[in-house]
Amino acid sequence: MATFLYKLGRFAFRRRNYVALVWVALLALAGVGAASASTPTSSSFSIPGTEAQKAFDLLEERFPGASADGATARVVFKAPDGEKMTDAGHKAEVGKIVDELSGGSGQVGSVTDPYTANAVSKDGSTAYVQVSYKVTSMELTDATRTALEETGAEARAQGLTVEVGGDALQATPETGSTEIIGVAVAAVVLVITFGSLIAAGLPLVTALIGVGVGVSTITALASVLDLGSTTSILAMMIGLAVGIDYALFIVSRYRAELAEGREREEAAGRAVGTAGSAVVFAGLTVVIALVGLAVVNIPMLTKMGFAAAGTVVIAVLIALTLIPAALGFVGKRVHGRKDRKAMDTKAAGGEETAKPNMGTRWARFVLRRPVAVLVTAVLGLGAIAIPAASLELGLGDDGSQPPSTSQRKAYDLLSDGFGPGFNGPLMVVVDGKANDNAKAAATELSDTVKKLDGVAVVTPSTLNKAGDTATITVIPEDRPSSVKTEDLVHSIRDTGGEIKADNGAQVLVTGSTAMNIDFSQKMNDALLPYLALVVGLAFLLLMLVFRSVLVPLKAALGFLLSVVAALGAVVAVFQWGWLGGLLGVEQTGPVMSMMPIFMVGVVFGLAMDYEVFLVTRMREAYVHGERPGEAIVTGFRHGARVVSAAAVIMIAVFAGFIGSSESMIKMIGFGLAIAVFFDAFVVRMAIVPAVLALLGKKAWWLPRWLDRALPNVDVEGEALRHRLGDDASGGPDGGPGADRELVRV
Repeated sequence: MATFLYKLGRFAFRRRNYVALVWVALLALAGVGAASASTPTSSSFSIPGTEAQKAFDLLEERFPGASADGATARVVFKAPDGEKMTDAGHKAEVGKIVDELSGGSGQVGSVTDPYTANAVSKDGSTAYVQVSYKVTSMELTDATRTALEETGAEARAQGLTVEVGGDALQATPETGSTEIIGVAVAAVVLVITFGSLIAAGLPLVTALIGVGVGVSTITALASVLDLGSTTSILAMMIGLAVGIDYALFIVSRYRAELAEGREREEAAGRAVGTAGSAVVFAGLTVVIALVGLAVVNIPMLTKMGFAAAGTVVIAVLIALTLIPAALGFVGKRVHGRKDRKAMDTKAAGGEETAKPNMGTRWARFVLRRPVAVLVTAVLGLGAIAIPAASLELGLGDDGSQPPSTSQRKAYDLLSDGFGPGFNGPLMVVVDGKANDNAKAAATELSDTVKKLDGVAVVTPSTLNKAGDTATITVIPEDRPSSVKTEDLVHSIRDTGGEIKADNGAQVLVTGSTAMNIDFSQKMNDALLPYLALVVGLAFLLLMLVFRSVLVPLKAALGFLLSVVAALGAVVAVFQWGWLGGLLGVEQTGPVMSMMPIFMVGVVFGLAMDYEVFLVTRMREAYVHGERPGEAIVTGFRHGARVVSAAAVIMIAVFAGFIGSSESMIKMIGFGLAIAVFFDAFVVRMAIVPAVLALLGKKAWWLPRWLDRALPNVDVEGEALRHRLGDDASGGPDGGPGADRELVRV
């Protein structure tokens, strides 16, 4: 592989005009496609195989035109103190609003009158209007959404409190200005790392080109593939982070090759042949982790994973082609003035003073005290992981919105006036088509459900036109996200099983609350298989890279430690509220259900980046004759500064998304940022060298039969060095390998 990438790097350097033109053309083509693409008509959310989804599908079939998955809204009214919503003036005002909503948009399916639908509280202080739409929330037009938001302006003037809740107000998430701050921080780190504005600008510009191509392509295909707005944000988040990192490693290796006295084209080829190999395998681990999300079998999550994986592939291709092409344009300016002066001094035969850098000093410190460093790092991450034991999973509803929003105010008004369960009604579907007994089965079910614990109200059943399917609405006593409500859903399903055994009618429970419960269960069930698949494939991939069994095992265990610690931090901030004010977390609540599996996938791929970049340099030194301890120091001398810079950049980019208005994006941004911090600076910088120091030569052990069975992908460039004459006897210039004996492991 190294030889092929070496040739690719030299080709891109020589034909830089054509390579740059191709990428600019791809960017323009993707941009035109995105600009001309129609707005996505839907952003469906389905969970195949769950009872809630089966019920939704059945409702679509048996109640045509009812739009079971359509957007909903609730306009909640509260009368001033001493007055009631049943007062004539207030009734007239609510009636006007009902008429306005009914005729205000063709997307409105139905609007209920609270005075005929029993939607007035017992004390008469509160009432609500239920609005059902024919389309999903993402399909609502701006005019429809605006009309809903402005509902009740006159009623407020009359002294009524009017708040609007429901998923109809769900809007496209905004990432905020902190995303730009994240890129700015990345720019500063690159300038400090390279000491050259040109070298710092290359990773930023090329990463932005890659993200532009990826996100524009996603936008262009959003309508065709039914991609939600969150998909492009995730692709941007990951694509920007890895794009900068991969370019950073290529540019850094190119500068090192120039410092060794190589010609520019040769340096570009060697940089792509060596660091490029690590980029390819690091990218593969990220792609495996993202594509592996398909195991969960939730279409929305699968599409998000594939889209983000596509952006990562583009980032790898740009690092291998556009970066060497761009290096051909910038010339010697890739080095700062200080570095150019030192290179000129060396070329003139002068003495070069080289002091041990921070990476070298740290590696030597760890080698002196490996046990102390290992114990301190493990105990520290273990302490941070403690809150993860209190992890509560769920999907956010209006109750998890910030208290200042209209949705949260409407939620609280309903809870106070009717009970918290009114915010999460359960829809029970009775399918009696097989035995033509829907009505009788629904009556039996209603009588039984009324006696269950946790039930506040059971509405009379409603039959479809064919008379073969009935629906019943059950209002729980507790809030939608409570354990008591979850137990009630299971109790109704158990009751449905008994009814099916008696008369053959099938009972299904659905609604947003039941859908959230099924979603959380599906995520929990998929976590272990997904973890086994991703870690297993990546373990095999890392065995190919490192020709070792213990190094990939150490990498996987270190990842698990960092991801559990990151989950502990997420629980502390988003569930317990620690530092919530600092991070803009206005409302605490359960951690979203997809967070653990999502962090496992994304963080594992990103964590392996640093493992590959750092440890391949150690293996390269070991293979070329250095003792295990010396190889660790060499790896840190060449890689620690760059890995640290890459980690800070990735943390800055992810942290930039904490400013998003969408709680899911905010949580993902924080979780990924803190996980990268733990993995890069605690696991890879402390635990990895400590473990390798304790293992010594055993770290690079591989059974002979496995060594023969595994293909040699030559990540460290051993075959490339032989081809170029840079073998153990020294390169043509008597380089660093002159006094080394080649060691085979």
